[in-house]
Amino acid sequence: MTEATDLASRAGDRDPRVGLRAVAALRRLLEQLEAVQVRSARVQGWSWQEIAAELGVSRQAVHKKHGRN
Repeated sequence: MTEATDLASRAGDRDPRVGLRAVAALRRLLEQLEAVQVRSARVQGWSWQEIAAELGVSRQAVHKKHGRN
């Protein structure tokens, strides 16, 4: 998680260009981590409703985003 820590630090940089680039990179990393965890949950037999509850979104939203993975 060194990359995430470094990005989080850079997200608070006084230079908006540095900060915004770090925010964008964190967003990409977060999306990747979410996809990995959703796949893991599905492999372990979790329902879309269970996954959605943990992510704080609707079942429809999580299925639309990850249903074809």
